[in-house]
Amino acid sequence: MLTKIFSASISGIDAIPVSIETSSTNGASFMIVGLADTAVKEAYQRITTAIEHSGLSWPHRRMVINLAPADIKKEGAHFDLPMAIGILSANGMMEGADLEATMVMGELSLDGSVLPVRGALPVAILARSMGLKRLIVPEANATEAAVVNNLEVYGVKSLGEATAILTNNSDISPTNIDTRRIFAESVDRFDFDFAEVKGQESVKRALEIACAGGHNILLVGPPGAGKSMMAKRIPSILPPFSMAEALETTKIHSVAGKLKRGSMLMTSRPFRSPHHTISPVALVGGGLSPMPGEISLAHNGVLFLDEFPEFPRTVLEVLRQPIEDRVITVSRSKYTVDYPTSFMLVASMNPCPCGYYGHPTRRCTCPTGAVAKYMGRISGPLLDRIDIQIEIEPVEFDAMASRAPGEGSMEIRQRVMLARGVQSARYREEKGIYNNSQMNSRLLHKYAWPDEAGMAKLKERMTRLNMSARAFDRILRVARTIADLDYSTRRNPDGSFCHTPEEVVAIPVSTAHLAEAIGYRNLDRGNYGTTFG
Repeated sequence: MLTKIFSASISGIDAIPVSIETSSTNGASFMIVGLADTAVKEAYQRITTAIEHSGLSWPHRRMVINLAPADIKKEGAHFDLPMAIGILSANGMMEGADLEATMVMGELSLDGSVLPVRGALPVAILARSMGLKRLIVPEANATEAAVVNNLEVYGVKSLGEATAILTNNSDISPTNIDTRRIFAESVDRFDFDFAEVKGQESVKRALEIACAGGHNILLVGPPGAGKSMMAKRIPSILPPFSMAEALETTKIHSVAGKLKRGSMLMTSRPFRSPHHTISPVALVGGGLSPMPGEISLAHNGVLFLDEFPEFPRTVLEVLRQPIEDRVITVSRSKYTVDYPTSFMLVASMNPCPCGYYGHPTRRCTCPTGAVAKYMGRISGPLLDRIDIQIEIEPVEFDAMASRAPGEGSMEIRQRVMLARGVQSARYREEKGIYNNSQMNSRLLHKYAWPDEAGMAKLKERMTRLNMSARAFDRILRVARTIADLDYSTRRNPDGSFCHTPEEVVAIPVSTAHLAEAIGYRNLDRGNYGTTFG
């Protein structure tokens, strides 16, 4: 007898369909074909024992399992459950089973229980796109997969429950989740709030600009100035997820196995903070079995690199292409996958090895040339790609001792969202452009070109500091964001806004906006230290 059931394999962050065909004939052998890896071939031992511990008898016949298409490598233990169901069905042990409209995934334990797997969300999206009626997954993955509408998602604890559902002998109901209600209730919840930050108004201003335009930012200051504290609060002032962004981000974390058991749609932007001992592969992704790296896990969120110069040069340099292209192509001899990398880079560092260069009250103990050598660990091309470079002064005692709360994250986020609304109106006809940091040369000339006075100021600064052409573009992008924040938040005496987003689109960048943007390039080569000490 020949049966067929659907499952899926993961490629990048998407799932591709795999048909599991099972043939049962006279004989006594077992074979899995279709480019299966070791974990799939070892399924024989798990399946036979699981079937016997589920109160069923192992059919002693010749069985061939084909995983089609045969030219795609099949990896992982999530094929255990569909292969076991195929074996039972092919041997007449599941009469009336509805396999044609069902997709199944799950790893089997020896006692017949079903263990959680990676990638349930992209598999659910695939099942719906194929027009299937039902998806059977481990119980721990049910809420994750159930965020996909118009698909019956059943979470099962055991092989017996899966067979009962397929033969209509089960009272288990599909997992139902009101995704939009839960998403709306959770999207404004923060673990950290800027109201807890004392002082540092200039730094908070720079972070607001960075979030408003999606710009990369570097924080430089002595130990204890609050660099990490403020960086952790950046997700709270970024615009809330759209449903499409939440789905895409959750897919990446699902494929990487980073979702907690029983979790569903991610509602807050990711904040990834890898240690400086991380390897290049762990940062960009790949490995023997391809997995997303930290830059992809930070997609649609924040990648925070603390102690920036302590990262190996080989690790930092791999960031250059993903920052520009917002996608990373991992090519190895046996596979090529694409991972999205549209993240906001936030880095922090001390001003020198001892940490006190330019400190107002403490003396730097570094030897001559140590500061330049320390900064030299960050290459010029990488520093060029960081739009905003802000120096942090220590917090004064009066500010630390004050009980008055600072401005909260919700107030800052409202201004950020107004500026992002302007950018949405500006780039609605531009494919792949969503914020000012993504502007190309054509859009810079159209929306961010300064007047003669502004161009003269920019020329003088760039000539004196020997800035690159990339720094020129970055300054214009930041200036455009400052203008968007300025004009989008201006109000009339009656409290109404002076401009609509559509009106702000056409308002040019002023010299004042350009001057502030130039002020955020204080760490460019030839200038470091002249304003800090």
